[in-house]
Amino acid sequence: MTQPTNIRAEHLRTALQLAAQGVPVLPLRVGKAPFGNCPACAKNACGGRPNMKQAGPCACPRPCHAWAAATTDPGTLASPAWRPAWRQAAAIAYHPAGIRLTVVDLDHADAIAWAQAHLPPTRTLPTTRGQHWLYAGTMPSSHGVRPGIDIKSRMAYARWLGPGTGTLTTLPDAVRALATRKPAAAHPTPQTITGPVPAGGGACPHRTPAYLELGMVMAVQRITDAREAVHATVYRTFLAVLSTHGRCGCLTDTHVARLFTAAQAKGETLRHCTDAWTNARARLGL
Repeated sequence: MTQPTNIRAEHLRTALQLAAQGVPVLPLRVGKAPFGNCPACAKNACGGRPNMKQAGPCACPRPCHAWAAATTDPGTLASPAWRPAWRQAAAIAYHPAGIRLTVVDLDHADAIAWAQAHLPPTRTLPTTRGQHWLYAGTMPSSHGVRPGIDIKSRMAYARWLGPGTGTLTTLPDAVRALATRKPAAAHPTPQTITGPVPAGGGACPHRTPAYLELGMVMAVQRITDAREAVHATVYRTFLAVLSTHGRCGCLTDTHVARLFTAAQAKGETLRHCTDAWTNARARLGL
């Protein structure tokens, strides 16, 4: 559903107010996903801002590359190049490390209960399904550190939900440890798909490196280019890849990781990726 103009204008006004306070911000599309690369920056042609460790506007300047597009420059935020994004914006995101914060994203009630039992209290904000716990300090971001828990800090973005309530606590070792000790249940590794040898004993045509690589590039690009219905696009892409390559033993963990990485760059969690992959395999009987 298209948002009223006054709501979209309010997002820009809020973004400019946050930028004036030193908070690097960017617009989000429906589904809480960042806007995709502009033509000039497609496939990181501009130099690959996501590989850099500081937030800042792209050289184009358009809201590309998710977290790396976050900026405090009002001229960039209100520039003609960014107007199409603000006209479609459904929310505002910020770069937590840009203001020396780490966000522990708790996705459901069980995750909140675990945090209450194991992490020191700090400033919190309600989300659609759970809570954000904010800590003072930065660390590497990591998805799926526990069931329903993501860490968003460096090279990541989080939805702006307000200043929060409670006293901000210094980033504890208990949170830092989450990124280095992931329980097996929270970080399932996609298994290599195996299948029967083709009739006649000949080599599987999918093993041709160029054929398989082209399929992977097209699949990753399809996810990257998704402008809406990201969940559905990820599932359909996984289904298409598995229907072509899932029964002949071509797919390896490396291939699956490429798909998961593309999906997570669009805002999908590791849990969502794993569920979509599992559901696609089940539908195909793999």
